Amino acid sequence: SRFTDMARQAASYRHGRVLLAGDAAHVHPPQGGQGLNTGVQDAVNLGWKLAQVVNKTSPESLLDTYHAERHPVGARVLHNTMAAVALSSPDDRHQALRDTMTELLSMDEPRRRIAAMLSGLDIHYDLGDGHPLLGLRMPDLDLQTADGPTRVFTLLHDARPVLLNLGEPGGFDISPWANRVRLVDARHDGVWELPVLGEIAAPPAVLIRPDGHVAWAGDLTDPELPQALATWFGLGGRRTPLTRT
Repeated sequence: SRFTDMARQAASYRHGRVLLAGDAAHVHPPQGGQGLNTGVQDAVNLGWKLAQVVNKTSPESLLDTYHAERHPVGARVLHNTMAAVALSSPDDRHQALRDTMTELLSMDEPRRRIAAMLSGLDIHYDLGDGHPLLGLRMPDLDLQTADGPTRVFTLLHDARPVLLNLGEPGGFDISPWANRVRLVDARHDGVWELPVLGEIAAPPAVLIRPDGHVAWAGDLTDPELPQALATWFGLGGRRTPLTRT
């Protein structure tokens, strides 16, 4: 394939019923190999939201969060690929810049930050104030459940949101959302460590979106939990038997 140093981004990822993702939304040089990851992330962010709107679980305004969350990510990819293009210029001044970057990347902290940026593991959607996990990708923890050992990402394989309770069972009635949100009681032994942030305090419970990002974290008695469920997964519907695993 042939590439240029062109970097372009759509001004908006949504215009009414038209939604842009992947190369239709952003094009950039191939440095860092970020194009495929960014396009897949666009699709995963949009897919579950579009499904909820089509199924009339959520209002159309949910689709506006696609642009709000993904446009800054695309802009950052364009920014760092343009920087990488500048670093590849074959002259003495840019060689001095490459030497400086090489020295910086020999240090642990700059290397961790650049690696997290290029891999997309540091993506942090602005979902407001709250626990440090809010808006970040949930770590793939080893869990112990009543059905045996599993991992967080395994719970997300069916593309349904998960309310992961790591405290005492029975602290929240999920029944108004039981037909769309899975409540899982589990235990995790060990520390929680995230790219860039490092080790963080484990919350008692976490609401995980189908794209793996944290929509809420805290105690099950937190009055903001029902609001988070309604915001992301629609108002509580007809009460159904409690779904618990």
